[in-house]
Amino acid sequence: MKTKFILLAAALYTSVSFAQKLKGSDTVLPLAQKEAESYMKTNKAAKVTVTGGGSGVGLAALVDGTTDVAMSSRKMKLSEKMKLQDAGKASKEAIIAYDALAVIVNPANKVGQLTREQLEGIFTGKIKNWKEVGGDDLAIVVYSRESSSGTYEFFKEHVMNNKNYASSVLSMPATGSIIQSVSQTKGAIGYVGYAYVEKEVKALKVSYDKGKTFIAPTMATAKDKSYPIVRPLYYYYLSTAEAKIKPFVDFCLSAEGQKIVEQVGYIPLKK
Repeated sequence: MKTKFILLAAALYTSVSFAQKLKGSDTVLPLAQKEAESYMKTNKAAKVTVTGGGSGVGLAALVDGTTDVAMSSRKMKLSEKMKLQDAGKASKEAIIAYDALAVIVNPANKVGQLTREQLEGIFTGKIKNWKEVGGDDLAIVVYSRESSSGTYEFFKEHVMNNKNYASSVLSMPATGSIIQSVSQTKGAIGYVGYAYVEKEVKALKVSYDKGKTFIAPTMATAKDKSYPIVRPLYYYYLSTAEAKIKPFVDFCLSAEGQKIVEQVGYIPLKK
């Protein structure tokens, strides 16, 4: 009986030790899923579950203890750090890959490039028709991620110069929704992580030097940072859980893990 109890206790300990929950960024989601699949193949005792919802959702879950790892496409905010501090918790940050943020339009749209200033005008509502930026006489339909998304925050800060989105902008709950909407609407524009770009949409060249040079988002231009909208992707976890989480994080940072990064369409940490 005693032996049975010991075996049962060991089994329970194993399941607790190796079960890990990742939650948050939709941008990080497909990468984390692939990393988890590969990790579990070589670590049979491990059970890693991955769900999306947005960076803000993941970080909130880390604060309230309902996830082990928060996936984020933006840096943790001071307000989020303060919530952790108030709860007596300290966190660790790991950059696991980089991502190029692609601005997408419908393939039927003849516009192939925009400056940062033009993008700011479109997303703040000052530019309302494609003819204002060299396109057809067609109303611009703007799609964005919802405010809990790290991509929403990053785009606002780095592309819109912290200006507010226009009230007419249509907020979408997930990246896939933006791809679908833009692919079905001729006048549409939106933004997604580079790994999500498919033939159903067209990625624009972007200029951050007022139109002197326009760069398309590609693996090469993201790696050499010539494409101007590149950002780090993060895992956040509690310091107290480091022993449990670090083996998976280390796998993501390993040569094998970084190979998966590129296979999925993200930018590995080393060129």
